[in-house]
Amino acid sequence: MAEDFTYDRWMNSQGIPVHRGYYIEDLRDIELGHWSLRDCDAAFIQLEGMPGVVEGRVQEVPPGGSIKPFKQAIDEMVYVASGQGTASVWSGDGEPHTFEWSPRSLFLVPRNSWAQFNNMQGDRPARLLHYNYLPIAMSAIPNPDFFFNNPFEENVLTGSDFYSEAEATTQEHVAEGAAGRTLWLGNFFPDMGVWDKLMHRPGRGSLNRSVYMRIPGSELRAHMSVFPAGTYKKGHRHGPGRVIVIPGGEGYSIMWQEGQEKIVIHWHEASCFVPPDRWFHQHFNLGAVPGRYLALHPPNQFMGMSESIQDLSRDQIEYPDEDPWIREYFENQLAERGIETQMPDEAYRDRNYRWDYTGVKEN
Repeated sequence: MAEDFTYDRWMNSQGIPVHRGYYIEDLRDIELGHWSLRDCDAAFIQLEGMPGVVEGRVQEVPPGGSIKPFKQAIDEMVYVASGQGTASVWSGDGEPHTFEWSPRSLFLVPRNSWAQFNNMQGDRPARLLHYNYLPIAMSAIPNPDFFFNNPFEENVLTGSDFYSEAEATTQEHVAEGAAGRTLWLGNFFPDMGVWDKLMHRPGRGSLNRSVYMRIPGSELRAHMSVFPAGTYKKGHRHGPGRVIVIPGGEGYSIMWQEGQEKIVIHWHEASCFVPPDRWFHQHFNLGAVPGRYLALHPPNQFMGMSESIQDLSRDQIEYPDEDPWIREYFENQLAERGIETQMPDEAYRDRNYRWDYTGVKEN
């Protein structure tokens, strides 16, 4: 792929590894290099489906050490792939907001604010995945200094509870008869591996449940889906830039361009992949516990079809219409592990099959 974006030229000039392809098996053990801009070990993640839209970057906090304070002009989400530590975030001469993070935490570093990360464990490094819209921003303003050496200060750190644990609420859709969404509102989400305030989302099949993360004052957003052992979700597609990280579970996903060969990606905690623009993809649970995936969203302009499918015939594949190989491969994978499928036969015959959520906790 041609690297014609300002961001790509800047990224390639930084002298640290750039990990490409379709997936990262484990963010916790990829190769890093010393990044002079932040004076830490780091690497860029630029998987298919990301270029020109979103940035992924892994930074490492050394055992018992810190990353020097940094500031940038755009909002950024940080997901903790491994380790425990603290973050201090402040604006100008204001008092720092300090909070603790641990594996699977997700939090915001606000635009034009200073931040510093500290590792509380002295025997191992911590690894953080940073996610933002820098490629788009650099296309609009092709000057890296604007983002990393900008003296502008903006105090968006309002209130002493800015990093208190996020709260769950329900947002009702405007459309008549549409279901409300369970929203997790805030700037700090302590553990994506245990959150259980989930809404039923039967449209994707497999007793799927979801929660949507919203950050007040920022267009950064995400959602997490949870689906039971021995099941899989319907094939679907949408726009580029949706970075998927696994907080827990074991399984695989299949991605394919319509009419082309399928790519199988096996995943576990800290795996990462990105469905390319308008590629179908499908998620399968091979573990003994519910599978979870966290999807970090691109800007709304790039979302394409989302979790709310409007044209099912174009952007979602119902179980009766899928390639028979899909079911065969899934059941063979389960058999190798001594697990039986929990997919009902009727779901493969009836396009209007309704999943029975009786006894499944929603909130």
